[in-house]
Amino acid sequence: MILKHSYTLVAPFYDALLTAATRGARKRSLAALAGGPRCDVLLLGVGTGLDLPHLPTQHRYVGLDLTAAMLMRARRRTAGLHFAALRGDAQRLPFHDASFDVAVLHLILAVVPAPALCLAEAARVVKPGGLLLIFDKFLRRGEAGWKRVLNPLTRHVATRLDVVFEDVLDTVGGLNLTANEAALASGWFRLIRLKKQV
Repeated sequence: MILKHSYTLVAPFYDALLTAATRGARKRSLAALAGGPRCDVLLLGVGTGLDLPHLPTQHRYVGLDLTAAMLMRARRRTAGLHFAALRGDAQRLPFHDASFDVAVLHLILAVVPAPALCLAEAARVVKPGGLLLIFDKFLRRGEAGWKRVLNPLTRHVATRLDVVFEDVLDTVGGLNLTANEAALASGWFRLIRLKKQV
């Protein structure tokens, strides 16, 4: 798989590129985990663990990523957290249905080859009434331009530039959209919250 190899290569530089740029959006998204009872949280595409410093300590976390190089860096950020790292494919999750209270999908839906499959898998493993917290870049319906032109070059080595979230959501049933707000780059990056129907 090309993405596996490219993210292994980029792992040493990933933090320098994304830490400062995404810190605020990550904190806003993960604020949904503050307070409340202890729960089980799945971090899909945990990467180098840039979300980990913003997580409340009372919950139990599983961080899944495709590459060992990313997980190795994530483990360095787990101080104070009940955290387990797992290597796996976000499009084929190795968990039973309704295993988690929350799934965090930060910068993963626009990376995987099949975003609808990734979202469906996340929805499958979240309990009824549970949350899916999404932070990623999405096109608006009908939007054209340089992003679509560059997509054939970027999609196999780093990220997709052509994902329309509303199209992805339409293919996955049983999820209610409860928040959808601009995060970065004039709304290209968005913070989205979904609730699984009971």
